[in-house]
Amino acid sequence: MSVDLHHVESGPADAPPLLLGGSLGTTTAMWAPQVAALSTVFRVIRFDHRGHGGSPIPPGPYGMADLAGDVVALLDRLGIERAHYAGLSIGGMVGQWLAVHHADRLDRLALLATSPHAGPAGPWRERAALVRAQGTGAVADTVVSRWFTPGFAAEHPHDVTVLRDQIAATSPEGYAGCCEAVAGHDVREDLAGVTTPTLVIAGAEDPATPPAAHANVIAERVPGACLVTLTDAAHLLSWQRPDEVNALLTRHFSTGAGE
Repeated sequence: MSVDLHHVESGPADAPPLLLGGSLGTTTAMWAPQVAALSTVFRVIRFDHRGHGGSPIPPGPYGMADLAGDVVALLDRLGIERAHYAGLSIGGMVGQWLAVHHADRLDRLALLATSPHAGPAGPWRERAALVRAQGTGAVADTVVSRWFTPGFAAEHPHDVTVLRDQIAATSPEGYAGCCEAVAGHDVREDLAGVTTPTLVIAGAEDPATPPAAHANVIAERVPGACLVTLTDAAHLLSWQRPDEVNALLTRHFSTGAGE
């Protein structure tokens, strides 16, 4: 059963709608570097995944179908038939699920620092068990250490703290349930059927989803997908390289407007 996702809107109400789905352990605040730029062109709708931020926290485990179903329900609640969608990490996994199973609700898709299959399920289930036992603070430092390049982290300690605190404040059950959704995620064999125009953005120095094993696979399998790999960027590339990401998203989602 879907839940009513907490969301925040900005930009003109009559502009093309653009949904932003964030990384595991973040809230709508993750997209702060994008809001001003994207809201000049789009009706930006940032949302918290179930179990995150202001969204409800049903008992886990969750599946990617649950998280994507929540997004479809949000579109229905807002009276939006079709929307653009950009997702980073687990948000990008939700975007892939939408493109495979709910293509009629998408106009264009952007997948940032994400994967069609996050690897063996065991480590994700172990992380879920850890946060249920010890809280999300037990993983926050390790997780955020993979989100930025070492140089950026050293020069921007406040940014690291802001994101680390988002993870630590996330509900253990919500975080764990989403870990279990990632554990079961595998759309590799479905990507060839995706018809939504897709942009894939990767960070060259991303240790969480290295481009060769993740972004490149998506770009190779989704017909017509465009791949951009940003240098000097790790997992949270939308935060580390906001100007480039904002320009890429604006161009991609503006293509074909009015046709």
